Amino acid sequence: MSRKRPTGDGDELLARLGWLTAQARERAEFQRSQVELAIELQRGMLPVDMPTAPGFDVAVQYAPACYGLNVGGDWYDAFKLPDERIGLSIGDVQGHNIEAAAFMGQVRVGLRALASVTSEPGELLARTNDLLLSIGAGLFATCTFMRLDPSTGVLESARAGHIPCVWATADGKSGIAEDEGGPPLGIQVGMEYPVTRYRLTTGGVFVLLTDGVVEGPSVSVDEGLDQVVRLAGIAAVAGMSASSLAAAVIKGAERVGHEDDAAVLVVGHDAAGRQP
Repeated sequence: MSRKRPTGDGDELLARLGWLTAQARERAEFQRSQVELAIELQRGMLPVDMPTAPGFDVAVQYAPACYGLNVGGDWYDAFKLPDERIGLSIGDVQGHNIEAAAFMGQVRVGLRALASVTSEPGELLARTNDLLLSIGAGLFATCTFMRLDPSTGVLESARAGHIPCVWATADGKSGIAEDEGGPPLGIQVGMEYPVTRYRLTTGGVFVLLTDGVVEGPSVSVDEGLDQVVRLAGIAAVAGMSASSLAAAVIKGAERVGHEDDAAVLVVGHDAAGRQP
């Protein structure tokens, strides 16, 4: 003879399932709103206009995470320094939430503010590192800062735990920049950041990027960097503009299936007959 579950037990089970469903829906909506807020916060803090200098072109591209609800603290920046040189920075903050997006703003503003005191890349990163530690946010960021002198084409670069940049010249040479670098910003006080000097020749390009461009489930960081090296080499030989190269690099980021934000900053030395 079959037994029937008491009606009260069934009602209680349905009520509990309904409560759990409502809680899950509420958490999902809250997480979605947090992501939307972080995205808007991030977009509001990134610069719209890039500085210009005769013979040089700066272009940027940014793409949010391809999958899930990750929102990182990737940033890019380019601005005129007091001595008419150009400061270029790109970086990535630890974490994927509103706090990471807000901390990104602090790093970017800190770099700009301190660059009015010293624009020497190594000293600038050291001072920014100490400033972030004094704030006590408990987060850290990787970063590359470059100082471009348009009168000579000299690029001075310092790197704080960030992935290296890519270069290419109009005569068909390309590669990954080799520099010593230092630790990420916000980890330990009193750090030093070595400076490496490059020269951006006519028709040449430098590509600064975040790891979301070159690393993901489908591609390792080494494979991703190799792809960007090939793209930069083709672009330099073909005389493509900085904006066209930046668009091609960010398009390639889709193939790596990145689960993080992706940012690209390209600086190029204009050549005669450059294609749009």
